[in-house]
Amino acid sequence: MKKNFYYTFPAIKGKQAQRDYFVIMCPLGVLSKLFIFNEEELPAEYRAQRTLNRSRIPEIANYVISNPKDYVFSSLTSSVDGNFEFTPFPDDKTKEIGILKISMDSKLLINDGQHRRAAIEEALKAAPELGDETISVVLFIDENLKRSQQIFADLNKHAINVSKSLGVLYDSRDPIALITKHLIESNALLKNYTDMENTSLPKFSPKLFILSSVNETNKKLLSKLNANDENNKNFVYDFWNFLCENLKDWQFVFNKEISPHIFRNTYVSSNGVVLEALGIVGNYLLKNNIIDWENYLIKLNDIDWNRSNLKNWEDRVIGKSGRIIKSSRGVRLTSNLIKTQIGLPLSKDEEKLELEFK
Repeated sequence: MKKNFYYTFPAIKGKQAQRDYFVIMCPLGVLSKLFIFNEEELPAEYRAQRTLNRSRIPEIANYVISNPKDYVFSSLTSSVDGNFEFTPFPDDKTKEIGILKISMDSKLLINDGQHRRAAIEEALKAAPELGDETISVVLFIDENLKRSQQIFADLNKHAINVSKSLGVLYDSRDPIALITKHLIESNALLKNYTDMENTSLPKFSPKLFILSSVNETNKKLLSKLNANDENNKNFVYDFWNFLCENLKDWQFVFNKEISPHIFRNTYVSSNGVVLEALGIVGNYLLKNNIIDWENYLIKLNDIDWNRSNLKNWEDRVIGKSGRIIKSSRGVRLTSNLIKTQIGLPLSKDEEKLELEFK
């Protein structure tokens, strides 16, 4: 290696596709200084698929700041273009653990983990003490960054996102996720008829609901309210218990008079759009401290929930094609209709949305 200034890392050497690669531990405080991402620093041909979604950065940064003792990050993946030298430790018989020197004039380009890198940089502004902590980085030697785009494509081609339901199931930190899991555990009907893993129900699933839909409904129920307040928690449990015990259409399934598959094809009342709309209705009842809220919800049985009732559901729950509309606007329009049908007033924003809809 030529005489030069260089970065020095303890490293582990591995081999993939007959090429050497290295794993290092990089201090968070120097991560952004070593690994470039700024689009202006990248050659044009490497920018296309690396646009940062800026809206994700505050969320990830806040996750680190809020959980300084139990946050966790997976490894970053980087391509390195420049001079390097790996020297195994003398007492390492495998010759795979040693010191990696990388020339300071090298280009170190992140292939996977750019949002983590940007969020760490942001988090350090609020919590500089995190700078001495480390993140693992997988380094692929890539002369002239020729393989960089293909590495990026290969890593993302085979990536599988965790379903929203599994995200809720495994979350032991988010208060609403905790409420949702406790709710399902404590309500025998929900426990029996809620799919805990899938994002959508298979055609012949014996389930009626999916965990992520129940959780999204609870988010609507507790919108702009303290999720840790015991009264609010109890309202969530009481709200769902009341629906399970009193919504006549659901009883067809609970009493095994109709299969969940046929029910889902016939009625819309168990669909995620309707559940979230009911969450908005429940939020109104809770925020306005309506004591006799059950008297309003019992009127849900006066609504025709049949999919064939296009007068009510077309362009709110069901699109022109006959498919379910999965949009926040559809949820709000559906909640408008439910509120009107059970005798609750619309807010000015809701009235405006109805005028636009009609």
